[in-house]
Amino acid sequence: MMTFHRLLLLTLALGLSGCVTKAPKPDSPYFAPIPAQAYESVPPANGSIYQAATSVNLYGDGRALRVGDVITVLLSEKTQSSKSAKTDVDKSNEISLPQPELFGRGISAFGNPLSLSAQTDSAFASEGSSDMSNSLSGSITVTVHEVRPNGLLLVKGEKWLTLNQGDEYIRVSGMVRARDVAADNTVSSTKLADARIAYSGTGAVHDSNVMGWLGKFFISPFWLF
Repeated sequence: MMTFHRLLLLTLALGLSGCVTKAPKPDSPYFAPIPAQAYESVPPANGSIYQAATSVNLYGDGRALRVGDVITVLLSEKTQSSKSAKTDVDKSNEISLPQPELFGRGISAFGNPLSLSAQTDSAFASEGSSDMSNSLSGSITVTVHEVRPNGLLLVKGEKWLTLNQGDEYIRVSGMVRARDVAADNTVSSTKLADARIAYSGTGAVHDSNVMGWLGKFFISPFWLF
């Protein structure tokens, strides 16, 4: 019996440990800037006036089109959803069996007529609704990590803000078409393909808005009631 109790407690502890979410940390390798070794080296050019390493295309517009360039993503996300459902089910059954007769006389048992009648009624009603809206605005400057053969730019980056009660961070990654980048090297977040946008925080204020592990257990599939 003690072994069963210990196994039950161990299973419960493992289940609750899965409900704990680890706080993110800055300087994630996935969002790290491009190292200097990954930049395309420009071959040196001899000359006292023209230098290829610092040249500027007179016919270009200065847009970020190379690995290591920076692009400012303008966050303008807004979502809204609404859902409602209503179900009503009624069911009624009635069975009636009159007293049988034999040779013109009703059959009875122990002085009681043999007859049967039954009626059942069942009903089910449910109603639910859900409304959700989210919005995110701001900006974050990310780095071009890769230029695909079709011209798409893989951009990603993160921004951390250290406040007096904790940290707040924004992480963005996605694919951008070069034509969608404006002349000032900005692009709307709605133009990101396969976008991954995360905004959250750490610290006392953030922790106060997180449900405890015991509360998560009572609304998890492990709670049978």
